Amino acid sequence: MTADHHSLLVVGSVALDDLDGPFGRRPDVLGGSASYISVAASYFTDRVQLVAVVGDDFPSEHKRFLGARGIDLDGLETQPGTTFRWRGRYAEDLETRETLDTQLGVFAEFRPHLTPKQSAADLIFLGNIDPVLQLDVLDKCRCPKLVACDTMNFWINGKLDELRKVLERVDILLVNDEEARQLAGVHNLVRAAEAIRMMGAKSVIVKRGDSGAILFHESGVFAAPALPLAEVLDPTGAGDSFAGGFMGSLARAAAVTPDAIRRAMIYGSVLASFCVEDFSLDALRDLSLAEIAERFKSFYDLTHFEHLDL
Repeated sequence: MTADHHSLLVVGSVALDDLDGPFGRRPDVLGGSASYISVAASYFTDRVQLVAVVGDDFPSEHKRFLGARGIDLDGLETQPGTTFRWRGRYAEDLETRETLDTQLGVFAEFRPHLTPKQSAADLIFLGNIDPVLQLDVLDKCRCPKLVACDTMNFWINGKLDELRKVLERVDILLVNDEEARQLAGVHNLVRAAEAIRMMGAKSVIVKRGDSGAILFHESGVFAAPALPLAEVLDPTGAGDSFAGGFMGSLARAAAVTPDAIRRAMIYGSVLASFCVEDFSLDALRDLSLAEIAERFKSFYDLTHFEHLDL
């Protein structure tokens, strides 16, 4: 890795998850959007900076793991109190999940504080935090080359005006298909993406779980499939791992071009496919670049075809 890579600032949540489902229960495992995004991105660049907050109950082993991935943890604040905790139960088919408990802890008072180094980041990813906080981060950043963000139903329902202000200032919005339809107020995904782009986001990536992801941007539409997997254990961090692989690939690219964005879509899918094969971030702990390259080729083989002259 070289200093030629773009620096990437990730702002979001670091959490402790309690997962339950057909493959058993896993309490107090590492979770949170910023955790998945930063770790996935760290396979492409060593210039990832994480901004989040945890309580003084946060296990030191998790900090060691994040640090060992080369992630800059200067922005990971530790405050007196408890870490954000989420508990959920998955259905037998892993298609649906039920939130059993959410405890915000110190995350309820999270206010991102950026150092001059963080404010100068080339690329910014804003996790699905309060749009007011997303705007605050953008106000503090100098002149990023690209800004991407995520959001969720809660903010679309409760802070739509603030979210619209965020969309006016971002290049890429990543949402799932339900959120895209809700935000746009239309059912058809093509029309929904067009409506969201009219709000300001230059590109929209619609995440569709095991159906892959679709990119709507100025150069047209591009679809990244999901890789058929023999075993899926935990889909919790799939979307955030996709975002991390996507942003990490862009950070490694010489320039953020339409081709680079399309390639980043596939790398996002690659990291998401690894993530779901184990619980929490366990599948992303010690991947090799050779494994990532091999799976990228699997995606290429899955989608490659030759046209027939007619």
